[in-house]
Amino acid sequence: MAVTFSDLHTESGLKSLNEFLVGKSYISGDQISKDDIKVYVAVLKKPGGDFPNASKWYESVSSQLASSFPGKAVGVSICGKTAAAAPVEAAPAKEAAGDDDDDLDLFGDETEEDKKAAEEREKAKKASSKKKESGKSSVLMDVKPWDDETDMVELEKAVRSVEMPGLFWGASKLVPVGYGIKKLQIMLTIVDDLVSVDSLIEERLTVEPCNEYVQSCDIVAFNKI
Repeated sequence: MAVTFSDLHTESGLKSLNEFLVGKSYISGDQISKDDIKVYVAVLKKPGGDFPNASKWYESVSSQLASSFPGKAVGVSICGKTAAAAPVEAAPAKEAAGDDDDDLDLFGDETEEDKKAAEEREKAKKASSKKKESGKSSVLMDVKPWDDETDMVELEKAVRSVEMPGLFWGASKLVPVGYGIKKLQIMLTIVDDLVSVDSLIEERLTVEPCNEYVQSCDIVAFNKI
């Protein structure tokens, strides 16, 4: 199974490498391989004493590469991101590993598993983003009857019988309007992406069967939660 290392120019990356190398001489077995060359190139310099396993591995790979290239080295310093070091080490890595140009990929060939994992991460990001955008709102609504003879108990039952995904009915009370007429004042919470208050009123509360009791509805307050 492929092993993935990242940010090997940072302490966290070196810590991960150091922990992986516990009890191991090389990345993928008992002998140096192309995997070691790839990781070696990504490490900018020999790890310090805080990473003994990584440091020992780095020395071992360095000595084997040095024996393959007896020419005198004057010393080269690489600055910037890890990827910038790739062209400098590419030629030695190819000869040591004995592979073709197309085989040397400092960060590893993208496998089907990598592609699938990337797709899953992208889907998770989109789902997470969508959840964050789905806010809620608190609404206070007045529901008015036809006249003073309207059964307000049945009116409230009719209102609460309306069920929709993302709609939650709350507390209610009867408020006198005048001439013996009372209106129902009711709280509701909605998920903004799922429920439109206008549609709720026009398509559910003021049509059959609710309109037997409900004459009209007004929004008294609308607040984002």
